[in-house]
Amino acid sequence: MKTLAIIPARAGSKGVPKKNIREIAGKPLLAYAIETAKASKLITKTIVSTESDEVIEVAKTYGCEVLKRTEKNAQDHSLIDDVIKEILEKLNEDFDIIMLLQPTAPIREAEDVDKVIKMFIQDKNTECVVSVVPLGDIHPAHMYTLDNAQNMESLEEDGERKRRQDLNPFYIRNGCIYAIKQNIFKKNGKIIHDKKKAYVMPELRWANIDTERDFLMIEVLIKQWKKGLL
Repeated sequence: MKTLAIIPARAGSKGVPKKNIREIAGKPLLAYAIETAKASKLITKTIVSTESDEVIEVAKTYGCEVLKRTEKNAQDHSLIDDVIKEILEKLNEDFDIIMLLQPTAPIREAEDVDKVIKMFIQDKNTECVVSVVPLGDIHPAHMYTLDNAQNMESLEEDGERKRRQDLNPFYIRNGCIYAIKQNIFKKNGKIIHDKKKAYVMPELRWANIDTERDFLMIEVLIKQWKKGLL
């Protein structure tokens, strides 16, 4: 199957300016996604999408092709779905699978990428795959809504007093991998399709950078990951 990997790397983040090219554990954040894609045995083509000349320079330093996106698709409110549509229009090339590798979720292996692609190969009915991690103690049964008087209402009352190991497992997207058949994306225009399967990754691979605090924590996780401890 021909697979296009897209690495979206907009420069205009408000939470952490220039986070995609900021150095973390010895290299720019963007480099982790590029190196994963290059190490994959099954990705056919990898594209970095950005509006930033600085990002383009980093991407080319790590040997990755770049398509400069329009300003329209480089705003805070821009949808990643529209970015993907723009890339497909510019490339004008057919692929079987479109894969999104977000730089802000750097802890993933090329093996993870290839296993996701193999899910499509092994089951022709697979239309979309999203990477997830189990929630563990962060569970809806331990979550609440509050009214104006700070009264608590459980999101899952039946499980509120249960031990974690007695609760039904819940999963959350970890941002590492999104993949969809190109014909399904062209039909529905969404990277996360209604009919999707999970690729389950270890909970320690849940590391997404949105704040300065995230950078501090993920620096430690990446160092452990490099040692083979995650």
